[in-house]
Amino acid sequence: MKLKVLVHPAEEGGYWAEVPALPGCVSEGDTFEEMLANIREAAEGWLEVDEFDTEIELLRRNHILLAMLDEFKEEKETVPLEQVEKDLR
Repeated sequence: MKLKVLVHPAEEGGYWAEVPALPGCVSEGDTFEEMLANIREAAEGWLEVDEFDTEIELLRRNHILLAMLDEFKEEKETVPLEQVEKDLR
């Protein structure tokens, strides 16, 4: 995956960088090479957390769907598709 990285000189020396596509993903380094390694690590960490959050959201939605199916079995009535979609949001 290629990401655009914006590199800036730091006022106190060295460099700082940001990845605009990943909100809050910033890092710094005393040298360009150090900053580059740090921003790569920061982006990888950001993407790992994002992937984990996505998995948690999918588990939450599956839990809601299973609960709705259990409720349906107990009540033996039809749940409108629109209601299912609304509840999953």
